[in-house]
Amino acid sequence: MKLKILLPFLFFISLTFAQTGTVSGVILDKEFNNEPLPFANITVKGSTQGASTDDQGRYSITLKPGNYTLVIAFLGYETKEIPFTLKAGEKKVINHTLEASGVQLADIVITHTVSKESEQALLQEQQKAVEIKQAIGAEEISKKGISDVAAAVAKTTGISKSESSSGIFVRGLGDRYNMTTLNGLPLPSNNPSTKNISLDLFSTDIVEYIGIDKTYNYKNYGDFAGANIDIVSKNYTGSGMLEVGTGFGVNSNAVSQDKFYLQDGPNYYGFTNQSEPKNGLADYNFSTSWNKHAETPVNTSYYLRGGDSYSVGDNGKFSFFINGSFDNSYTYKEGVLRGSVTSDGTAKVDLFQKSYNYSTSTNGMLNLAYKINNKNTIKTNTLYINSSNQNHSEYTGVLDIFDIAPNGGGYQRRSTFDRTSLLVNQLLGDHKLFDEKVDFNWGLSYNMMTNVIPDRMQNTFIPRNDDDLSQGLVPSNFNKAHNHRYYQEMTDDEVAGNFSASYKFKKDEDGKYRGKFTAGYSGRYKLIDFNAIQYNLQTANTAQPNIDVNNIDAYYNQNNFDAGLFTLSTLFGDINSPNGYTPQSYSGQQIISAGYGAIDYQFTPRLFVNVAFRSEFIIQDIEYLTTLVPTTTKKFFDTMEYLPSLAAKYELTEKQNLKLAASKSYTLPQFKERAPFQYEEINQVYFGNPYLYNSTDYNFDLKWEYFPKNGEVISVTGFGKYIQNPINQTTVASAANDISYVNSGEKAVGFGAEFEFRKFLFNVENNSTNESTNLALGINLSYLHTNQDLDRNKVQQETRGTINAFFTETSSGLTGASDLLANTDLSFNMNMKNDKALTMTATCGYFSDRIYALGTNYKGDIVDKAVLTTDFILKYKVNKNLGIGLSAKNLNDPKITRVQENKTVQDVTISEYRKGRNFGLSIKYEF
Repeated sequence: MKLKILLPFLFFISLTFAQTGTVSGVILDKEFNNEPLPFANITVKGSTQGASTDDQGRYSITLKPGNYTLVIAFLGYETKEIPFTLKAGEKKVINHTLEASGVQLADIVITHTVSKESEQALLQEQQKAVEIKQAIGAEEISKKGISDVAAAVAKTTGISKSESSSGIFVRGLGDRYNMTTLNGLPLPSNNPSTKNISLDLFSTDIVEYIGIDKTYNYKNYGDFAGANIDIVSKNYTGSGMLEVGTGFGVNSNAVSQDKFYLQDGPNYYGFTNQSEPKNGLADYNFSTSWNKHAETPVNTSYYLRGGDSYSVGDNGKFSFFINGSFDNSYTYKEGVLRGSVTSDGTAKVDLFQKSYNYSTSTNGMLNLAYKINNKNTIKTNTLYINSSNQNHSEYTGVLDIFDIAPNGGGYQRRSTFDRTSLLVNQLLGDHKLFDEKVDFNWGLSYNMMTNVIPDRMQNTFIPRNDDDLSQGLVPSNFNKAHNHRYYQEMTDDEVAGNFSASYKFKKDEDGKYRGKFTAGYSGRYKLIDFNAIQYNLQTANTAQPNIDVNNIDAYYNQNNFDAGLFTLSTLFGDINSPNGYTPQSYSGQQIISAGYGAIDYQFTPRLFVNVAFRSEFIIQDIEYLTTLVPTTTKKFFDTMEYLPSLAAKYELTEKQNLKLAASKSYTLPQFKERAPFQYEEINQVYFGNPYLYNSTDYNFDLKWEYFPKNGEVISVTGFGKYIQNPINQTTVASAANDISYVNSGEKAVGFGAEFEFRKFLFNVENNSTNESTNLALGINLSYLHTNQDLDRNKVQQETRGTINAFFTETSSGLTGASDLLANTDLSFNMNMKNDKALTMTATCGYFSDRIYALGTNYKGDIVDKAVLTTDFILKYKVNKNLGIGLSAKNLNDPKITRVQENKTVQDVTISEYRKGRNFGLSIKYEF
C-alpha cells in the first residue's frame, strides 16, 4: 500500500522538475593559478535562489524557464554578473574565473581558510554527500567557547558525555561501540579500560573540523555501531600568521576552599614520572611523601600558533601550521558516596567525599603540506600530547557497616596521578591520475602512546575504639591492600595504513561523471603491553600509635618499618616469596587487515546510490599473568568479518534530500576486558573475562534534510540498531560484588529519532562595508528506546561456570542510553567597521536518566539522574589584531546524582555532588 502511494508521488515530482532547467558550472580562482574556488556565492539576481560552490568550485541551480542574471561573488574578488536565458529541460553551463579586487590578497587568503572551517561549508558538504554526515567546525567550536573535542562532540545531535568520566555515548552506545580517528587514521586509547582515546585530550586549537559518522562507512574499520569520530587537523593555506593567547579562570568550588590539597610528587606541568622503588620489599624506599600539600587553584592557559604558505614554481605551494599550547584546570567536588547496597536498601559503605582535582594538557602540532601541482599533494602531521590528571580524594564515615568503622569515624584517602603521553606521526597523499579520472589517496601513521600511574597512594585508618571515636585513628589491618602504593604502565604502539583508488566513469554531456568505482585496503598492527605492581603496607598485629592524617609520614617511615609496625608485600608475596617482585601483566597484539570495494552511481538526476562490501580479517592474542591466574596464560582468536553497506540519496528538491543507510558491523572486546586482571577502586573491584567474544551489529538510518538557506538546516532522522550477543559490564555473584564483562544476552535492540534545526532568526548584511548582524538559533533533539535480553544461564555456560551474573530482570535498557537528549544554542553575531566583531552565545544541554550498571541480586539498576547545563560565551574582536573573551560555564550548577534503584524500598543515592561554576577570561593577539 505504501509503495502504491509513493510511486505516484515520485512520478508527480519528476513531472514537475521536467518543466525546469539547470544552470551549472565551475568557478576558478585566477589568483591561485586557476584552481577551483570553493564557497563562492552564486545567486540569481532579484530572487532568493542560489548556491555556494563546493570544494571543486562546482555549483548547480534549478530554475523555471526564463531570462536571468547570474551573480558570482566572493569576498575580496570582483563581483561578476552574467545574463542568460534558460529553456525547459535545458542544462546550461556557465563557467567563470574570478579576479581579485582592490582588497589585499592577505584578506582573500584568510577568507579561504575560515570558510573551510565554517558551518556553511560543512552544511554544504552534508547536503551534497550521499552518506548521512554530521560535523562541527572550528567556527562553531569557537563561537560556543568549546575548549576540547569531547565537549565539541557532545554539542551535536544524539551524543552525550558522561559526567563522571570522559566517555562519549552515541545514541546510547558507549565507548566500545565507537571509533576515533585523526585524519582518517586510527588512534590508540590512553586508558587500559577503554577502547578509545579520551577526546578531552585534544585541544580544539588544532581542529579544522570534527566529522561524525553515525552510519557505517565502508572506508572505516568495522568495529563500529555508534559513531566514527574523525578529528581533522588544521591545514593552513593563507599568508603568514602568528598568534599568541593566554587565559585565566576559576572553578567556584575550587576557589572557595580554604586550602586546595594535592599529593606530593607531580609537578605543575604534569610531566612527572615517579619510579618504582628499588628493593621495595627489603626497605622503606619510597621517594615521595604521604603528606598532602596546598595549591592556589587558578586555571591558566597559553598558546602560540603560526602558519605560512609559499609558492613553489608555477603550480606548487608549500605551507605549514604549528601550534603549541598548555592548559590546566583545578576542580573540587564534595558529597555522599555509598557502595555495596543490598536489596533491602542498606548501604554497607557510607562515606562523605572531598575530591580535589588538577589536570593539565600540553599540545604540540606541526603540519606540513606540499602541493606539487593541481593533481598531487603530500602532507605530514606530527602531533604530541602530554595529558595529566591528579586527583586527591578523602573519604570519612562508615567503611563497612558490619566490620570496618561501623559507627562512622573511618578515614580513607587516595591520591592518583595519571599521565598520558601520545606521539602521532602521519604521512598523507592525494593524487589525480589519468586526466583526473582516477583519484588515489593514501595515508600512513605510526602512533606511540604511554600511560602511567606512577605512585598511587592509598590510606585507610579506622577508629581505635568504634564506641568512642574520640580515641583517635589507627591503621586498618582488615585488608593488606588498605594501605598501599601502586605503579602502573601501559604502552600502545600501532602502525596503520589506508590506500584507496577511485575510478570515475560514464561522463555526462555537462562534464560530470555519473559513476565511480572505489577499491582500497586498510590495515593496522597494534602491540600493547601492560604491567602493574602494588606495594601493600600491611599493619602488624601489635600495639599501634594514633595516626595524624595531616602527617602520615610520621608513621610510614623506615624507623617504624624496622620496628615491625607494618610489613611490605606485593600481590604475589613478600621479600621471601620467589615472585614477590613480579608485576601483574598482560600483553598482546591485534592485527586487522581489510579490503573493500564500492560503487557510487547516479541513476537519475536526483537518485544517487552507494553499494559497498568490506571484509576484515582480525587476529587478537593476549598473554597474561595476574593474581587470579598466577601462571602465564595465552588466549588467541581470529575471525573473518564480512561487512556489506548501502547508502542512497534522493534529491526531493534542490534544497531537500531523503537519505538511507544500512550496514552490518561488529564490536570487539578490549584487551583489559579479556585479561583476568583485578583493578581496585575505593568501593569497587573490576576484573576481565577471557571468554568474552565479538558482538554483531546491524544498523539502519532514514533521514530527511532541508537546507532553506546557506548556513541553515532542518532534518529528521529515524534509526535502528540490532546487536547480537551484546557485551555489558555487570556485577557478578561474589562476596565483594566485583564487576566483570560478559556477553549478557542474545540480542539488544535500539530505535529512535533525531531532530536538528539551525536557522537565522534575522540576518542583515552590507556587502559594500562588510558589516553584518545576525541572530542564529540551533536546536537538536534525540529520542531513544532500547531493550536487551539478560540471560544468566548463557553467561554461566559461556564462561564455563567462572562467572555468575544474577540479573534482577530478564531484560533491560542499554547502559549509558538516555531516552531524551537535547542541545540548544542562541548566538548573536555582529561584524563592524575597522575589523571589530562581537559574538555572544548561550548554550543549554540536557540528558534524561540513563543506566550506569545493570541490576543484579534482586537489586534494581544503578542510574545516573537527568542533568541540565547552561553556558554563556562572549567574544569581542577589538581590532584586526586583538581579541578578548569571557566565559561562564555550568551556570546552573546542577546536582550530579547516581542512585541504586530498588523495587521494595526507596532508591538509595550512592553518589551526589556539584561540579561548580567555571569562569574564564582570554586574550589573544595576532601579528
